[in-house]
Amino acid sequence: MARDRDINEPTSSFSDGDLLTDRPDRPELPPSQGGGAVRALLWVLGVAALTVVVLLGVRTTGILPEFRNPFTQEQTDRSQPALLESMQDLSRYVAAEGNFQVVVDLQNDRRNVPDWLLNQRTLFVGAGSVEAYVDFGALAEGAIVQSADGKSVEVKLPAPQLAQTNLDLDKSYVFAEERGLLNRVGDLIGGDPNRQQQVYRLAEDRITAAARDSGLIARAEENTRKMLEGLLRSLGFEQVTVTYIAP
Repeated sequence: MARDRDINEPTSSFSDGDLLTDRPDRPELPPSQGGGAVRALLWVLGVAALTVVVLLGVRTTGILPEFRNPFTQEQTDRSQPALLESMQDLSRYVAAEGNFQVVVDLQNDRRNVPDWLLNQRTLFVGAGSVEAYVDFGALAEGAIVQSADGKSVEVKLPAPQLAQTNLDLDKSYVFAEERGLLNRVGDLIGGDPNRQQQVYRLAEDRITAAARDSGLIARAEENTRKMLEGLLRSLGFEQVTVTYIAP
């Protein structure tokens, strides 16, 4: 009977602690690894985006100096100031101007030596202008003759001349260049700084010759005649004669 009473005792007499201690130990679950990695990646991306936004804002507002490439190319001009050598008064009337372009194909080589060894060929496109002018400073005595009634006048002028050819280096350029092996080695040892001067001179000579054959002189004569006729007629002369004296 006593055993039966023990069996029929209510379970409430056992404490919660006793129940827990009687349970076998269970292995603890490891913390979730996937969610932590995603949160770390999102945090890094957020910090990077915020950094980019801040740098763009600082650069736009100009708060900090602009970051530049430390290896950018720099140019230093150590040229000396210009020296005035002479000055002269001009009495030229520029009556016409011609613009020309010429192609110079110049080759310097040696006989019986192959071009791949010793050769220099330059294809140069030269652009330049030539002015045609009348030198009023060269008027001789009696160059202007007025009639007795003051209605006509005769003007004798020196013939127009061509000024020196002005080669425009901004519009001129080397189109192609071929050089032999020895020429390239010579450039490495000590190149000729005046190597291009020869093609420049040839281009100027060709442009000058073209200006002589272009009718620029005749156009300068006509333009000067029209200018003087308009000027002298405005002074009251009814007849104006302009003649040119050959040099």
